[in-house]
Amino acid sequence: MTVVEETAPTSHYERIGGAGAVKAAVELFYDRVLADPELAGYFAEVEMAGQRRHLAQMLTVVLGGPNGYTGRDLAAAHQPLNISVAHYVQVGQHLTATLTQLGVPGDIITDVQAVLAQVQDQVVAGGDRAGA
Repeated sequence: MTVVEETAPTSHYERIGGAGAVKAAVELFYDRVLADPELAGYFAEVEMAGQRRHLAQMLTVVLGGPNGYTGRDLAAAHQPLNISVAHYVQVGQHLTATLTQLGVPGDIITDVQAVLAQVQDQVVAGGDRAGA
């Protein structure tokens, strides 16, 4: 008799390498964003160690990893910043470029982009939609 062991499908989080990979992505992402003169101003008064930690927790959840996020919800954290659609798109492009540079599989990048599209209204000032 052969016993077939069923295993849970591997999450995106596990596929990219877990916490170490997420931390590397967050570091590279913020290096890119802070070097972008159009976006750096959003972070002038931000304590970046905490910011990086929050994004790592959030990205972990998006990728199907353990949920340790305890920060504010997206709207509460972002609406006061009056983020434009153009800047939101720019940040998304930096995240996509970061994930691509780190060799993240295309299907995972597509799923992350889908989440970015879903949460855009919570982040962009006035809930404006790109292309609307």
